[in-house]
Amino acid sequence: MSTVASGLPMLLKKELLRFWKVSFQTIAAPVLTALLYLLVFGHVLEGRVMVYEQISYTAFLIPGLVMMSVLQNAFANSSSSLIQSKITGNIVFILLPPFAHWELFAAYVGGAIVRGLAVGAGVLVVTVWFAHLGVHNLLWILVFAVAGAAVMGALGLVAGIWAEKFDQLAAFQNFIILPATFLSGVFYSIHSLPTVWQTVSHLNPFFYMIDGFRYGFVGKSDIPPFISLAVVLATLLVVSGWAYMLLARGYKLRN
Repeated sequence: MSTVASGLPMLLKKELLRFWKVSFQTIAAPVLTALLYLLVFGHVLEGRVMVYEQISYTAFLIPGLVMMSVLQNAFANSSSSLIQSKITGNIVFILLPPFAHWELFAAYVGGAIVRGLAVGAGVLVVTVWFAHLGVHNLLWILVFAVAGAAVMGALGLVAGIWAEKFDQLAAFQNFIILPATFLSGVFYSIHSLPTVWQTVSHLNPFFYMIDGFRYGFVGKSDIPPFISLAVVLATLLVVSGWAYMLLARGYKLRN
Protein backbone atom coordinates (compact mmCIF):
# COMPACT_ATOMS: atom_id res chain seq x y z
CA MET A 1 0.00 0.00 0.00
CA SER A 2 2.92 2.37 0.67
CA THR A 3 4.08 2.02 -2.93
CA VAL A 4 0.67 3.06 -4.18
CA ALA A 5 0.65 6.04 -1.81
CA SER A 6 4.10 7.37 -2.76
CA GLY A 7 5.22 5.93 -6.07
CA LEU A 8 2.54 6.92 -8.55
CA PRO A 9 2.01 10.53 -7.42
CA MET A 10 5.75 11.18 -7.52
CA LEU A 11 6.17 9.66 -10.99
CA LEU A 12 3.13 11.48 -12.32
CA LYS A 13 4.35 14.78 -10.88
CA LYS A 14 7.68 14.24 -12.63
CA GLU A 15 5.92 13.74 -15.97
CA LEU A 16 3.74 16.80 -15.51
CA LEU A 17 6.62 19.06 -14.50
CA ARG A 18 8.72 17.80 -17.39
CA PHE A 19 6.43 19.25 -20.05
CA TRP A 20 5.09 22.16 -18.00
CA LYS A 21 8.54 23.70 -17.47
CA VAL A 22 8.85 24.05 -21.25
CA SER A 23 5.18 24.81 -21.86
CA PHE A 24 6.00 27.38 -24.53
CA GLN A 25 7.33 24.52 -26.62
CA THR A 26 5.05 21.68 -25.52
CA ILE A 27 1.73 23.56 -25.36
CA ALA A 28 1.92 26.97 -27.03
CA ALA A 29 3.72 25.75 -30.18
CA PRO A 30 1.16 23.01 -31.02
CA VAL A 31 -1.68 25.47 -30.41
CA LEU A 32 -0.11 27.89 -32.88
CA THR A 33 0.34 25.10 -35.44
CA ALA A 34 -3.33 24.14 -35.20
CA LEU A 35 -4.36 27.79 -35.54
CA LEU A 36 -2.32 28.07 -38.74
CA TYR A 37 -4.04 24.95 -40.12
CA LEU A 38 -7.40 26.54 -39.39
CA LEU A 39 -6.48 29.85 -40.98
CA VAL A 40 -5.23 28.18 -44.15
CA PHE A 41 -7.81 25.43 -44.66
CA GLY A 42 -10.71 27.42 -43.24
CA HIS A 43 -9.99 30.38 -45.50
CA VAL A 44 -9.47 28.28 -48.62
CA LEU A 45 -12.35 25.80 -48.22
CA GLU A 46 -14.99 27.76 -46.32
CA GLY A 47 -17.96 28.18 -48.65
CA ARG A 48 -16.51 25.70 -51.12
CA VAL A 49 -16.92 22.51 -49.09
CA MET A 50 -20.06 21.44 -47.22
CA VAL A 51 -19.66 18.20 -45.27
CA TYR A 52 -22.88 18.24 -43.24
CA GLU A 53 -25.98 20.32 -43.90
CA GLN A 54 -26.31 23.47 -41.80
CA ILE A 55 -22.74 23.05 -40.49
CA SER A 56 -20.02 25.28 -41.90
CA TYR A 57 -16.73 23.78 -42.96
CA THR A 58 -14.90 25.69 -40.23
CA ALA A 59 -17.25 24.30 -37.58
CA PHE A 60 -16.56 20.83 -39.02
CA LEU A 61 -12.80 21.42 -39.06
CA ILE A 62 -12.27 22.77 -35.54
CA PRO A 63 -13.13 19.56 -33.59
CA GLY A 64 -10.88 17.58 -35.92
CA LEU A 65 -7.96 19.94 -35.31
CA VAL A 66 -8.56 19.84 -31.56
CA MET A 67 -8.56 16.04 -31.46
CA MET A 68 -5.59 15.76 -33.81
CA SER A 69 -3.63 18.01 -31.45
CA VAL A 70 -4.68 15.90 -28.46
CA LEU A 71 -3.52 12.69 -30.14
CA GLN A 72 -0.22 13.95 -31.49
CA ASN A 73 0.84 15.62 -28.26
CA ALA A 74 -0.18 12.72 -26.04
CA PHE A 75 2.05 10.49 -28.15
CA ALA A 76 4.89 13.02 -28.14
CA ASN A 77 4.83 13.34 -24.36
CA SER A 78 5.25 9.71 -23.32
CA SER A 79 7.56 8.77 -26.19
CA SER A 80 9.93 11.74 -25.77
CA SER A 81 10.02 11.36 -21.99
CA LEU A 82 11.04 7.73 -22.16
CA ILE A 83 13.58 8.03 -24.98
CA GLN A 84 15.17 11.03 -23.30
CA SER A 85 15.54 9.08 -20.05
CA LYS A 86 17.07 6.15 -21.91
CA ILE A 87 19.60 8.23 -23.83
CA THR A 88 20.68 10.39 -20.90
CA GLY A 89 20.88 7.36 -18.62
CA ASN A 90 18.67 8.75 -15.87
CA ILE A 91 16.13 5.99 -16.46
CA VAL A 92 18.10 4.04 -13.86
CA PHE A 93 16.56 6.27 -11.20
CA ILE A 94 13.12 5.04 -12.29
CA LEU A 95 14.03 1.37 -12.61
CA LEU A 96 15.98 0.95 -9.37
CA PRO A 97 13.22 1.96 -6.91
CA PRO A 98 10.59 -0.71 -6.25
CA PHE A 99 7.94 0.88 -8.43
CA ALA A 100 5.29 -1.48 -9.73
CA HIS A 101 4.99 -1.81 -13.49
CA TRP A 102 1.46 -0.48 -13.42
CA GLU A 103 2.73 2.66 -11.63
CA LEU A 104 5.22 3.36 -14.41
CA PHE A 105 2.55 2.75 -17.01
CA ALA A 106 -0.02 4.94 -15.25
CA ALA A 107 2.46 7.79 -14.76
CA TYR A 108 3.62 7.92 -18.37
CA VAL A 109 0.11 7.55 -19.80
CA GLY A 110 -1.36 9.93 -17.23
CA GLY A 111 1.18 12.61 -18.12
CA ALA A 112 0.43 12.07 -21.80
CA ILE A 113 -3.31 12.47 -21.20
CA VAL A 114 -2.84 15.70 -19.27
CA ARG A 115 -0.59 17.23 -21.94
CA GLY A 116 -2.89 16.11 -24.74
CA LEU A 117 -5.94 17.60 -23.05
CA ALA A 118 -4.07 20.82 -22.21
CA VAL A 119 -3.05 21.31 -25.84
CA GLY A 120 -6.55 20.39 -27.04
CA ALA A 121 -8.13 22.91 -24.67
CA GLY A 122 -5.71 25.57 -25.89
CA VAL A 123 -6.53 24.83 -29.53
CA LEU A 124 -10.25 25.00 -28.77
CA VAL A 125 -9.90 28.34 -27.00
CA VAL A 126 -8.05 30.03 -29.87
CA THR A 127 -10.13 28.51 -32.68
CA VAL A 128 -13.68 28.55 -31.33
CA TRP A 129 -14.00 32.25 -32.21
CA PHE A 130 -13.80 31.46 -35.92
CA ALA A 131 -17.12 29.60 -36.10
CA HIS A 132 -20.36 29.03 -34.25
CA LEU A 133 -19.53 25.76 -32.50
CA GLY A 134 -22.07 24.30 -30.13
CA VAL A 135 -21.79 21.34 -27.77
CA HIS A 136 -24.12 18.50 -28.69
CA ASN A 137 -22.98 16.07 -25.99
CA LEU A 138 -20.23 16.96 -23.52
CA LEU A 139 -19.88 13.37 -22.31
CA TRP A 140 -18.93 12.10 -25.77
CA ILE A 141 -16.35 14.88 -26.07
CA LEU A 142 -14.70 14.01 -22.76
CA VAL A 143 -14.80 10.25 -23.27
CA PHE A 144 -13.22 10.33 -26.71
CA ALA A 145 -10.66 12.95 -25.70
CA VAL A 146 -9.48 10.96 -22.67
CA ALA A 147 -9.65 7.56 -24.36
CA GLY A 148 -7.87 8.83 -27.48
CA ALA A 149 -5.13 10.49 -25.42
CA ALA A 150 -4.72 7.28 -23.41
CA VAL A 151 -4.30 5.24 -26.59
CA MET A 152 -1.63 7.61 -27.86
CA GLY A 153 0.09 7.79 -24.50
CA ALA A 154 0.36 4.01 -24.42
CA LEU A 155 1.50 3.93 -28.05
CA GLY A 156 4.10 6.58 -27.25
CA LEU A 157 5.30 4.34 -24.44
CA VAL A 158 5.72 1.48 -26.91
CA ALA A 159 7.61 3.72 -29.33
CA GLY A 160 9.83 5.10 -26.57
CA ILE A 161 10.70 1.61 -25.36
CA TRP A 162 11.42 0.35 -28.86
CA ALA A 163 13.48 3.31 -30.08
CA GLU A 164 17.14 3.46 -29.16
CA LYS A 165 17.81 6.95 -30.54
CA PHE A 166 15.86 10.05 -31.49
CA ASP A 167 16.10 9.25 -35.21
CA GLN A 168 14.14 6.02 -34.73
CA LEU A 169 11.49 7.79 -32.69
CA ALA A 170 11.22 10.53 -35.33
CA ALA A 171 10.76 7.86 -38.02
CA PHE A 172 7.99 6.22 -35.97
CA GLN A 173 6.24 9.55 -35.62
CA ASN A 174 6.74 10.76 -39.19
CA PHE A 175 5.87 7.52 -40.99
CA ILE A 176 3.14 6.15 -38.72
CA ILE A 177 1.60 8.73 -36.38
CA LEU A 178 1.46 11.76 -38.69
CA PRO A 179 0.01 9.93 -41.72
CA ALA A 180 -2.53 8.11 -39.56
CA THR A 181 -3.74 11.34 -37.94
CA PHE A 182 -3.84 13.36 -41.17
CA LEU A 183 -5.71 10.55 -42.98
CA SER A 184 -8.30 10.13 -40.25
CA GLY A 185 -10.96 12.57 -41.44
CA VAL A 186 -9.66 15.73 -39.78
CA PHE A 187 -10.09 17.80 -42.93
CA TYR A 188 -12.81 15.85 -44.73
CA SER A 189 -15.60 13.30 -44.39
CA ILE A 190 -14.60 9.82 -45.51
CA HIS A 191 -17.86 9.65 -47.51
CA SER A 192 -16.23 12.06 -49.96
CA LEU A 193 -13.51 9.48 -50.70
CA PRO A 194 -13.52 6.69 -53.31
CA THR A 195 -14.72 3.34 -52.00
CA VAL A 196 -11.24 1.85 -51.65
CA TRP A 197 -10.04 4.77 -49.50
CA GLN A 198 -13.18 4.59 -47.38
CA THR A 199 -12.25 0.99 -46.65
CA VAL A 200 -8.72 2.03 -45.73
CA SER A 201 -10.08 4.75 -43.44
CA HIS A 202 -12.20 2.20 -41.59
CA LEU A 203 -8.98 0.34 -40.75
CA ASN A 204 -7.50 3.44 -39.15
CA PRO A 205 -8.36 3.63 -35.42
CA PHE A 206 -7.56 7.35 -35.40
CA PHE A 207 -10.56 7.92 -37.64
CA TYR A 208 -12.92 6.59 -34.96
CA MET A 209 -11.33 8.81 -32.30
CA ILE A 210 -11.80 11.96 -34.36
CA ASP A 211 -15.23 11.03 -35.72
CA GLY A 212 -16.58 10.27 -32.26
CA PHE A 213 -15.05 13.40 -30.78
CA ARG A 214 -16.54 15.56 -33.55
CA TYR A 215 -19.95 14.01 -32.92
CA GLY A 216 -19.89 15.47 -29.41
CA PHE A 217 -19.79 18.97 -30.95
CA VAL A 218 -21.86 18.83 -34.15
CA GLY A 219 -24.17 15.89 -33.43
CA LYS A 220 -23.33 14.22 -36.74
CA SER A 221 -20.74 11.61 -37.66
CA ASP A 222 -19.69 9.20 -40.38
CA ILE A 223 -19.97 6.25 -37.99
CA PRO A 224 -22.38 5.78 -35.05
CA PRO A 225 -20.52 6.99 -31.93
CA PHE A 226 -21.10 3.76 -30.01
CA ILE A 227 -19.27 1.83 -32.73
CA SER A 228 -16.45 4.36 -32.68
CA LEU A 229 -16.20 4.09 -28.91
CA ALA A 230 -16.04 0.30 -29.08
CA VAL A 231 -13.17 0.48 -31.59
CA VAL A 232 -11.30 3.07 -29.52
CA LEU A 233 -11.67 1.06 -26.30
CA ALA A 234 -10.56 -2.13 -28.05
CA THR A 235 -7.53 -0.28 -29.42
CA LEU A 236 -6.77 1.07 -25.96
CA LEU A 237 -6.91 -2.42 -24.48
CA VAL A 238 -4.55 -3.86 -27.10
CA VAL A 239 -2.01 -1.02 -27.04
CA SER A 240 -2.06 -0.80 -23.24
CA GLY A 241 -1.48 -4.54 -22.94
CA TRP A 242 1.40 -4.29 -25.39
CA ALA A 243 3.01 -1.39 -23.51
CA TYR A 244 2.55 -3.03 -20.12
CA MET A 245 4.08 -6.28 -21.38
CA LEU A 246 7.18 -4.44 -22.62
CA LEU A 247 7.52 -2.63 -19.30
CA ALA A 248 7.13 -5.85 -17.32
CA ARG A 249 9.79 -7.58 -19.41
CA GLY A 250 12.16 -4.64 -19.20
CA TYR A 251 12.52 -4.75 -22.97
CA LYS A 252 15.40 -2.43 -24.01
CA LEU A 253 15.19 -0.82 -20.59
CA ARG A 254 17.48 -2.95 -18.45
CA ASN A 255 20.34 -3.35 -20.92
